[in-house]
Amino acid sequence: METKKNIILTGFMGTGKTTVGKLVAQALEYEFVDTDIEIMNRHHCTIEEIFETRGESAFRSMEAELARELSHRQGLVISTGGKMMLDKANKDILEKSGAVFCLVADPVAIMHRVSGDTGVKRPLLQNAHGMETLTALLAERKKGYGQYHQVDTTSKSPGEVARALMALFHKCP
Repeated sequence: METKKNIILTGFMGTGKTTVGKLVAQALEYEFVDTDIEIMNRHHCTIEEIFETRGESAFRSMEAELARELSHRQGLVISTGGKMMLDKANKDILEKSGAVFCLVADPVAIMHRVSGDTGVKRPLLQNAHGMETLTALLAERKKGYGQYHQVDTTSKSPGEVARALMALFHKCP
């Protein structure tokens, strides 16, 4: 039986992980998993509510548990939360199951995308200093994200990004 390596997508919010991930999963006939959505479905509340009632450490534990579970499956396109793959244990376990790609975009494009995303609350950016916060968070995460193959989504359509990502995936050993 052929092994279907997973595709793991990481990167900052608004870079297209969910949108592109769904397109790649459909094209490859893989199952799509958004880790944030999966956690919300399992715990019957939003990520924001988990942070408020249980704290960030509880949320990070939920992510780690899900990473361990997903690493035992194949044929998945996994869209991870923005910090999930910056955790060494999550990184190590998920890397064994497939190839990791980091979607990136310039700060202006990210801010434009998340501002227009009315269905999702972005508490980190909902303040008067949203662009400053975004730029600071990108700088803070640059080294962590830099360890993965980068796919720039700034001026590309989701379809273009999905095609580029699949081409890179097929070149992976």
